[in-house]
Formats: sequence, C-alpha cells, structure tokens
Amino acid sequence: FLSAVTVYNINIVVIESAFDIMKLLVLVLLATAVLAKHEIYQGWKSYYLGPSTTVQLSTLATLFDQYEVDVLSHPVLQREGVVLVKPEFQGPFTKALDTVGINYRVHADDVKKALDIDDENIAKKKQQSRTRNNGAQLPYDNYQELDVIYEYLRNVAAKYPDTVTLVQPASTFEGRPMYYLKISTTNFEDESKPVIFIDGGIHAREWISPPSVTWAIHKLVEDVTEPDLLERFDWILLPVVNPDGYSFTFSHSRFWRKTRSTDQHSLSYLCPGVDGNRNYDFAWNTVGTSNNPCTDIFAGGSPFSEVETRVVRDILQEYLHRTALYLTMHSYGSMILYPWGHDGSLSHNAFGLHTVGVAMAEVIDSKSLPN
Repeated sequence: FLSAVTVYNINIVVIESAFDIMKLLVLVLLATAVLAKHEIYQGWKSYYLGPSTTVQLSTLATLFDQYEVDVLSHPVLQREGVVLVKPEFQGPFTKALDTVGINYRVHADDVKKALDIDDENIAKKKQQSRTRNNGAQLPYDNYQELDVIYEYLRNVAAKYPDTVTLVQPASTFEGRPMYYLKISTTNFEDESKPVIFIDGGIHAREWISPPSVTWAIHKLVEDVTEPDLLERFDWILLPVVNPDGYSFTFSHSRFWRKTRSTDQHSLSYLCPGVDGNRNYDFAWNTVGTSNNPCTDIFAGGSPFSEVETRVVRDILQEYLHRTALYLTMHSYGSMILYPWGHDGSLSHNAFGLHTVGVAMAEVIDSKSLPN
C-alpha cells in the first residue's frame, strides 16, 4: 500500500439554482462511491510472516486454508511473505502463529484505510498526468487503467504501422476486447526470426504487471535504444490477459484475482471467476489448485475453459515452431520462476533457463532502488 496522509478538502458553496443542486448531488454521490468502494475490507489487516523452518512452512499452508487467509506474497525461508486476514480470523490466526513460533508483524493495521489513501494518491497522479500531457503518454508514476492501456495500444499501432500490428483475437466473458501487439521489422514474414512473447495481467490485482509489458512496447517502438532486439527477433506483447478482472479491481474489489466468468460451476453465480494461471492444460487441477469456485485458486471446470487462457494458448501454438522465449509478468515477490513448478523437477531447458534467469536478476538488482 502507498503511504500518505489523508487530507480532505471541503468546499462551501452557495446554491443558486436547481442545476447547482444537481451538480452538488452528483459530487456527493461520487464521493460516497469512492469512500464505499473498499467497504468489504473494513476491519481487515495484513501481516508479514517469517517462517524459519520447513516445518513452519508446511504448517502455514494448513493455517491459510483454516483461516481463509489471502496470500499476497508467499513466505519462504529467509524471506517474509504478506497475507490478508479477515477480522473474524485475526485473533485465532495470530494465536496459532504464536503457538508454532512463526514470526509475524503487522503490515497494514487498517487495510480499508490504506486502500482509501491509495485511491486518493492514484486520483491525484491521474489528474497531474492529464495536466502534464493531456493523457497522451502512459503514466509510469501511477497505475495504468485498462482504457488508458487500450488507447495507448491503438495509438502506437496507428503511429508506427510499418512495425506494429494491433490484433484483437477475442472478446472476454463480459464482452471486453482483448488486444495484443505484434512488433516486427519484417511483418512476421521472416520465418528465421525467433519470436519472443510477453504477457501480463492474468492475475487481476497485480497492477504492476501490465506496465512492465507496456514499457517493453515503449522501448521497442518509441524509444529504441537497442535496435538489434528488433532486427533479431519478432515480438508479441499482450499487456492484459484478464481485462474483466483487471477492470473489476479498479471499480469494485481491489484484491480480486480471477477472471469474471460465471459458467464454470453451479456456484459461479455467487463466486465467479477462474484463476487463469491454473486454467492451462499442463498438469491441470493437480497441485496448488482447488475445486471450490469460491477460492482464488479455482482451476475452472476444464482446461482452457476461459477465453483469456485460450488466447494465450493460440498465440503459443501459432508460433511455437519459432518461439525462443515466453515471459509472463506477475507481482509481487521479486522472483524469476521457471519450470517445473508443479513437482519441483527440472525441464530439459533448465540450464539455459537458469542462466538467463540469473542474468536477468543481476541486471534488475543493479537497477533497483535502495531498500
């Protein structure tokens, strides 16, 4: 959560007409909507967890299920994680942590208040961005909403038609378009060029993920400092895999993670959505998933039940014969993960993946800010 001091500006106005009354009513309703947006998180707290043994790690998995803990970042040995806990479970959960000796400390004592402060800061940055450049450039000092990202993709494709192609492969469950860009100096016609595919935003609440993909677009098209990347490779960039869920986190529930489909279970009308990351067909619904549609890790009724994951599948299948690298961007945890995650075994590309991962980590570390 962003840290800030909440300041409310109250304007006293003289009502001179029915039109003024209407305008004031609209402003009051908007303010009320903003303040009520995070009511579902009233009383919630977030905690840092620091297990020190493998036994404690195993115990945490049980406690997470028992107390309906929402894990924002999984703790590992020597590295704290962050979790959200509902008001009714905070006492029992922390008591259980004390019993087994797992270190913990409060991350946010009032999650709703922290989210309200975030909203104020986001709105302020949004206004500054409009004033600064009329919204013509994507903000990288603020989170990027779906309509802003989509406008950017359309503008880039229109401005650089020789290298950029905008593709709309499908519409989401709720009817939103899905967009990705194909970036190539040879219009994807040179079969000898390897393809690099990068996507983001499959988990709706991971707001920092899509900007990492749009920044890659910016560096490949608008601010080209490494032209060899364009000469040597063709690129596919899909900033938001899960547009429905992503939009929902901005308008309704900040920590929503899944898609928004309602056709995958008899209870989907009460508990919509599927964890897209668990909806692929490889080892589907075997490890780290749930058959309960009300959990954040519901794998869906079948592999590729979600149109969003089918789009990713179709891109990979179309260019599999020359795909050199596939990156999917997530947050948070500062980790670079490679196969296999379901059983801990190594793929036949493990050495290359590890080498590339270490190189990426070293560069990221060299560019990171202190603390």
